[in-house]
Amino acid sequence: MDQRSAEPDPGTGSSPVTLYGEFTAIGTRKVRCAVNLTEKELIVQRLPLAPVGRNKVVLSLKDCVGCRAYREDGGGEPAAYLSAYFYPLKRRWLSSGVSRQRAEHRFRLTALQDPGANLEEAEKWARTVRERSGRQQYLRDGLMLWELSHPCRMMLLVNPQSGKGQALTLYNNHIQPMLNEAGVPHTLVITERQNHARELVREADLSQWNAVVIMSGDGLLYEVINGLLERADWEEAIQTPLGFLPGGSGNALAASIHHYSGASPVFGEELLISCGFLLCKGLLSRMDLVSVQLSSGPRLFSFLSLAWGFVADVDIESEKYRHVGAARFTVGTLVRLASLRIYKGKLAYLPASKDCNTEGGLRNNMTKHCNNQAPSLSPASLLLRRQSRDSPCQNTLHNSCHSNNSLKVRQAESTPPRSATKGLPSPPDSRLLPLDQPLPSDWVVVQEEDFVLMLAIYQSHLAEDLMAAPNATLDDGVIHLTYVTAGISRSALLRLFLAMEKGTHLTSNCPHLVHTEVQALRLEPYTPKGIITVDGEVVEYGPMQAEVHRGLARLITG
Repeated sequence: MDQRSAEPDPGTGSSPVTLYGEFTAIGTRKVRCAVNLTEKELIVQRLPLAPVGRNKVVLSLKDCVGCRAYREDGGGEPAAYLSAYFYPLKRRWLSSGVSRQRAEHRFRLTALQDPGANLEEAEKWARTVRERSGRQQYLRDGLMLWELSHPCRMMLLVNPQSGKGQALTLYNNHIQPMLNEAGVPHTLVITERQNHARELVREADLSQWNAVVIMSGDGLLYEVINGLLERADWEEAIQTPLGFLPGGSGNALAASIHHYSGASPVFGEELLISCGFLLCKGLLSRMDLVSVQLSSGPRLFSFLSLAWGFVADVDIESEKYRHVGAARFTVGTLVRLASLRIYKGKLAYLPASKDCNTEGGLRNNMTKHCNNQAPSLSPASLLLRRQSRDSPCQNTLHNSCHSNNSLKVRQAESTPPRSATKGLPSPPDSRLLPLDQPLPSDWVVVQEEDFVLMLAIYQSHLAEDLMAAPNATLDDGVIHLTYVTAGISRSALLRLFLAMEKGTHLTSNCPHLVHTEVQALRLEPYTPKGIITVDGEVVEYGPMQAEVHRGLARLITG
C-alpha cells in the first residue's frame, strides 16, 4: 500500500486529498484500487488509472454511516480489512424516483508484513472516514441542527404488533445491521401491552438512556412523550433525544422527517431505510408539542394531530383492516365516503401571530446546545458510545409480545389514571382559559356549525402518502388547522384526499375547505356521539382545547 497526504485529486474539482492509498478490492484480489479521501468524498478508482470518469466511484461522506477496520480469523496472512458503509440516493430499478440504497465498500491492506501494522493503518483510515463524515453538518431550510456530541445510550422500543405485525422482522433485516454498521450500540425493548412504553419512561432512570428511539406506529411515540411529561423532572426528561422509525400503518412522523430532509417521497421499507440513515447521522432538531385539555382528566400532549369527524372516523374504524397495512386507510376512506356523516359543533381559534418566531427564539436561546465543540468521531459513534465501555457492541433484548388493541381498549387506556399526573408540574398553558369560561376577545369563532371534518396538525404528513400540511416544519410554533364544512359532495371530498397525496389540496379552490395557522383552538361538539383522536388515539368525546408549545421536545432528524 502506498500512502500520501494532502495531495490534489487528479481530474476532479474535489477538495485536497487528506489520505491516499492503493488497496485490493475484496472478492477480486487481482483488482487494485487507488483510494483518495478528501474532506467530503471517498474516491475509488481502478488501477491502472483509466481516463477520467471511467472505473471511478465518488462517494459523498454525507451518505456514510460508518467505517470499521478488522482482521479476519484464520489463514495466517498479515492482511487487514477496511469496510465503509454508505446509503446514497440511487435510482430504483423498476420505477422512477430515487431512494437510499446500501453500498458497502471493502478493501484489503497488505502493504506490510506485520499484521499489527496493517491493522493500525486500516484503523487510521476508518477513524478518518468517520471523522470526515461527522463533519458534514449543515443548515437545512433555516432549521438549526445540533449534533449529539455527548456519549449516551440508546433504548429502542419496538411494538411487534404494529402495522402488519412485521416490526421485529424489519428491525432484524434492516435496523439492527444498520446500527451495527454505524457503531451504535442499543438495547432493544419489546413492548408487551398498551401504555407499556408510557409506564417505562415515566419510571425509568433516564440517566441510563440519553436517547429513546421508537419503532412502531405513531401511537407508541405518543405514549413515550406523555410518559416523559408525567415525570416530576419533566423539564429535563422532555429534553431526552427521541428517534422514530416507521413500523406501523400510518407512519406520519416518519414521512414528515423524511420530507424535512428534502428527499423525494418514499414508502414502505424505503422509508424505513431513509429514517434509519437519518437516525444514524445523529443530528437533533427542536419539535413542537401541543397540550390538549379535555373536559375531564389530566392534560395530554400531542406531537402530530387532533382530529374530529371524517379523519378520526377513518383512522379508528379502519382498525379492522389493520392486516393490510397502510392500505387500511384507503379502504376506510371509501367505506366512510359511502356513508358521509355531518357533525355539528362550535370551533374557535387564536390566529398565529406574526411575532411567534420571537418566542421560539427565546426558548431556543435558553436551551443548551449539544455541539459546542467540533466532533472527533462520526455522529453515530458519538450518539451512543458510552455503552461500549461496559458491553462493547452488544445489543440486549427485553420482553416479548404485545397484545392487539381494540377500539374499546384504546378508549379505556388512552388516558392514564388521574392520579398518574395529579399535582405534578408541567408546561403551563398561557393562551387557554378553563373550558367552562368564555373565549377571549382576540379569538376567532367559525360561523359554520356543520362540519365534515376538523384536522389540527403540526407535522407535514398525516400518513406516508398524505401531505396534509405541506408548509409545516418541526418547530414553526403553529397548529395547521384545516376544516371542511357541510355541503361538500363525496366526489369533491375524494378529490381533496387524492390531492393531499402531493400536498396540493390547499390550492384546490374548494369552497368548503378552510386552512389557517393558529396558536390555540377550542372545539365544542354538539353532535352527541362521535370520535376525537389525539395522534391517532381515541380520547374522551366532548369539549376540548389545545395550545402549541414551541420547540418543547428534541427529535433526531439527521
